[in-house]
Amino acid sequence: MLMLPASVRIYVASGPVDLRKGFDGLSGLVRNRFGCDPLDGALYVFFSRSRRSVKILWWDRDGFAIWHKRLERSRYRLPEAVPGSDKVRMEWPDLALLLEGIELRGARRRPRWQRAG
Repeated sequence: MLMLPASVRIYVASGPVDLRKGFDGLSGLVRNRFGCDPLDGALYVFFSRSRRSVKILWWDRDGFAIWHKRLERSRYRLPEAVPGSDKVRMEWPDLALLLEGIELRGARRRPRWQRAG
């Protein structure tokens, strides 16, 4: 499992991607489809058409890294995208749950504790 700071930005492709793509192909998608710089330290998450595979691309200080996972018996349940958007912004705890097979729809986040005064 990936261990990342909670402050990392995560963008999920709203549509399926051909996961035969490697470093150059995925970084090209980040530039052309998302309009982002793949060297900015964010995680870029791509799912296959079958939603059985996921690839995560990120720039790791001195080079690209790809994390790839394939499910054998189930499918990932993707977050709903805003119509017309090529990417969905996600927080690290939500991505960790998604990668563990927990469906985010219907899951509720407790209100954050706030100090009075």
